Amino acid sequence: MNSKSILDLFFFKEKEKGNRPVITTGAIVWGTLLRSFILMVVAFFAVKKYMLYDHIYLIIFIIWLFVAMPAYNAYKNFDKEMEEFQDSTLCGTCVHFEKSAQLCKIFDEHPTKEYIPCEGQSWEPKSYEDTI
Repeated sequence: MNSKSILDLFFFKEKEKGNRPVITTGAIVWGTLLRSFILMVVAFFAVKKYMLYDHIYLIIFIIWLFVAMPAYNAYKNFDKEMEEFQDSTLCGTCVHFEKSAQLCKIFDEHPTKEYIPCEGQSWEPKSYEDTI
């Protein structure tokens, strides 16, 4: 893993075949864990070195500011992008499309607006009950 791919994970991005950044829930969770770990290590040494035991609330605020808030915003953007994707593509209306992973379950590939893994051959419509 090179430093560019670690930075992409840190900023909630994964790379796909065309080198296009793709945000998935897995990338958001991994980025959140990575940010949390880095921030906890830095906070541990800062508390020890500067004797900040009385200012734990400040550390909690910093964790919220640099970990939870960006993860929440990334998930909101991902959810909005998935709603648009479902409305504008054939894959979005298929029962084999997994919204949370942005994945075709049959071919185990990420569809895009330009690329449909099955080329429409395995498409099955979602039932009304699935969309509720």
